[in-house]
This record gives sequence, C-alpha cells and structure tokens, in this order.
Amino acid sequence: MNVPAAIVFFLLFGVVTVLGFVAARWRRGDLDQLHEWGLGGRRFGTLVTWFLLGGDLYTAYTFIAVPALVYGAGAIGFFAVPFTIIAYPIFFVVTPRLWSVSHARGYITGADFVRGRFQSPLLALAIALTGILATMPYIALQLVGIQVVVAALGIEGQGWMAEAPLVIAFVILAAYTYNSGLRAPAMIAVVKDVVIYVTVIAAVIVIPMQLGGFAKIFAAVPPQKLLLAPAQTSTFVTLAFGSACALTLYPHATTGILSSSGRRTIRRNAAILPAYSFLLGIIALFGYMAIAAHVGDAPEFARGFQQYGANYAVPALFLRSFPSWFVGVAFAAIGIGALVPAAIMSIAAANLFTRNIYREYLRPRCTDKEEASMAKIVSLVVKLGALVFIVFLPQKYAIQLQLLGGVWILQTFPAIILGLYTRWLHRGGLLAGWAAGMSVGTWMCGTTGFKSTTFALKLGALSLPGYAALWALITNLVVAIAATLVLDALGMARGEDETKPEDYFSESA
Repeated sequence: MNVPAAIVFFLLFGVVTVLGFVAARWRRGDLDQLHEWGLGGRRFGTLVTWFLLGGDLYTAYTFIAVPALVYGAGAIGFFAVPFTIIAYPIFFVVTPRLWSVSHARGYITGADFVRGRFQSPLLALAIALTGILATMPYIALQLVGIQVVVAALGIEGQGWMAEAPLVIAFVILAAYTYNSGLRAPAMIAVVKDVVIYVTVIAAVIVIPMQLGGFAKIFAAVPPQKLLLAPAQTSTFVTLAFGSACALTLYPHATTGILSSSGRRTIRRNAAILPAYSFLLGIIALFGYMAIAAHVGDAPEFARGFQQYGANYAVPALFLRSFPSWFVGVAFAAIGIGALVPAAIMSIAAANLFTRNIYREYLRPRCTDKEEASMAKIVSLVVKLGALVFIVFLPQKYAIQLQLLGGVWILQTFPAIILGLYTRWLHRGGLLAGWAAGMSVGTWMCGTTGFKSTTFALKLGALSLPGYAALWALITNLVVAIAATLVLDALGMARGEDETKPEDYFSESA
C-alpha cells in the first residue's frame, strides 16, 4: 500500500464526509419536506449552483473514463469536448422554461411536468422509470472511479473483499445523502472543484515537462490514435450531438436546475459553465500523456491494467509522475469527484420514484413527511442498484456506462424538451414513440453484448456507424408523429394542460 498517498486520500475523504453531515445545518430547512431534502429548498444562488452543476455534470466520467477512452481508442474520446460545447446553448435556451413552469406549478421532477402538461399518468410513469434506469449506470460509473483509485493506492482484496471499496463508498454516500439531502453535495462540490483544479493545473505543467513537452507527447502517440479514421467521423458527430441533447434530460441535471433560485441564475450558469469544458479538454489529453509515458508497459502497473483495463491509465500516470503525497491529493480529487454526482444522482432518482410512482400509484394520500422519508430510503436502494451494473454488466471502457444511460434518457426528449414548447404531439403518440425508442436503443446496444453504444445502420451498401441513442431518438420521433396523426384522426382525447403560457416565463424565486 502507498501509505503517504493513502493517508492524504483518506484525510481529504474524511473532510468531505464531515461536510456532508454538517450540510444538514446549512441554510436550514425542514428536511421532512421533499422540496427541502431533494431540491435544497430551491434557494441556491449563482455561485452555489455553479459548483453544484459543475459537480453534477463533471464527474469520475471526466477524470477516469474520458482519458481512458483517449488512451485506448484515440481521438474518438475527444467527442466529450464538443459535446459540452453544444450542450450549453441548449441548456441556456431550454432550462429557464423548465425552471419557470416547475416553480409556478410546484414540480420537483421532469415527470411531474409531463404529468401536468399532457394529463397522462402513464406517460409520466414511463418518464420516471426511464430516468431511474438511466441514472443507475451513471452512478455505477462513479463507483468504478472510486474502485480504480482505491486499488491504485494498493488497497485490494480477494473475492468479496475486492468489492470493499464500493461498500465503503456506498456507506458514505448512503449516510450523508440520507441525512442532509441535496445540501450535502452542494457544499462538498466547492471542495471538489478546488481540489480538481489544483490537480489539473499541476498535471498539465509537471507531466509535459517530465515527458519533454507536448511535441514529444504527440509524437509518441500512434498516428491512428491522433486523428479520426474516416469511418469514425459519423460516430464522433453522433456521440457529441446525442450526448449534448441528453445532458439536460438526466434527472440529476434537472435536480440541479430546479434547486436554483431563478431563471437568471440558470442563464448565468449556462454562460460560465463552459469554463469546465476547457478543463475537460486538458483532462482528455491525459490519455495521450499516459501513452507517451508508456504506463501500460510498466511492470508495476501490469496488475492494475489487467484488472481495470484503460480505466487504470490516469491513476498509473499520476503514480508515475508525482510524489506520493500529491498522488493522494489527485486520487482524492477523483474520489470526491465521484461522490458528489453520485449523491445528486441518487437523490434525483429518489425524487422520481417517490413523487411519480409511490405518491401517484402506491400511496396517493401519503403526508409530506412520509413522502420525504420514502425518498431517503429509495436513495439508498438506487445505489445498490448501481452496484448491479458494475458486478454483472461487462464493459471494455467505463464510459460505456454513461453512454448506455444516454441511450435511454434521450428517449424522454420529445415529452420533456419538445413538450416545453408545444403540445402538438399526442400523449398516446409520445408513449408509443418512447416505447419504440427504448426498444430499438436497447436492442442496438444488446447486439454488442452491451460493450458498446455504437451501432452501424445499413442503408443498402452504405454502413453508417453512430451513437445508438440518436438512431433510437429518430425512431422515437417517427413513431410519435405517425401515432399522433392516427390518434387525432380517430378523435382520441388529448387531455387537459394544467400549465398556462405565463407559467413558462416566471422570473421570481
């Protein structure tokens, strides 16, 4: 075990764990109310929202999975950079409307909005189940990040003991999310961002100096990994665009948005969050730095690469490049960067289950306190569900976990995003389109054994590989439009819209 690194790692981990419990006393509210426990009382200002959304959207996916994909597959891994650049204009335009109507009507989840907009409990149920399902692999990705860095510290075991780091992470997450709700990750996100920025700035200065500069780094990368092959172009474009469209649909993103104090807060964050995109570009380069450092050929890292594959590239790079004490800081950055979003994701999934399944179908007359208590319990169950993805779902790169969730969550785009602007699509058509998109997207991923989310469409002699989520969304929209035309022709009832036009422009908190 790397004792100095482990000491620093656990000290920082201990600090954020304490903060997670202290957060219950920050901006005090009645945590027996779901909007207080699950949305922080809807009172977060620009700065807190910036840290919260940054901690929400830039995760272990950023620090482990993106460089791992660059290390293993090359330039295709840089799709994550244009993905975030495309996402923020969408974020700027769409999310203020979602905040306004949710504030005006007391909505806590995206499924709440769909329920009110289309008067369709069944469609809202589909949206809620999709959100929970898509969140599971995303939480699993965070736990993979913790698992990898703890193993890199030399803390390993055999059999069930090999899963001990995940059990520890689960207990920590379970304890402070149950106790403090969304306030915990909001407070911890500040520490997380400071540690990550320190780590990245140090890495982008020190590692290139050790390797002889960026020119030598790029010279050491095989040519086929520096540039996209012609066959990869459509995959790169569809991954970037599809992921950008999916970003604001994730329940944890919705939770971060609805916890803010107003439309202006959201617009300001849409303008300043691209600062993280610059950070993401630097982190993606760690994959090339790991190639230039030949960490995959070093005997001391052989076991880590054998067990975790390309996901071990960044931990190995830091172990090679920094003294033990700073390795502890860097690994803590990754670990905390996993805990913050995992906490938000479990809260978001709990909000969906409690509001749109438990209260809607199982106990309609439950009190507000019972609703909040159920959300706390469900937040624990969701984390257990995420462990299933790690144990039973094979993957070559951890990033496939996030992309798989994207395949599913993008199928809520017509009901939520288009629903913010129009009710032209029939509620029955939206449900039919959702079912078609979910089926097609899952089948496409299943053809690869769930090892990839890329699927090649066959159009005669032409093969067009791309992100399965986008192909599934196209199927979804085609079916939804066709079903709408048929249902309208048959005179099927559309249901009443409980929202009003002015609801979408409310400015005050």
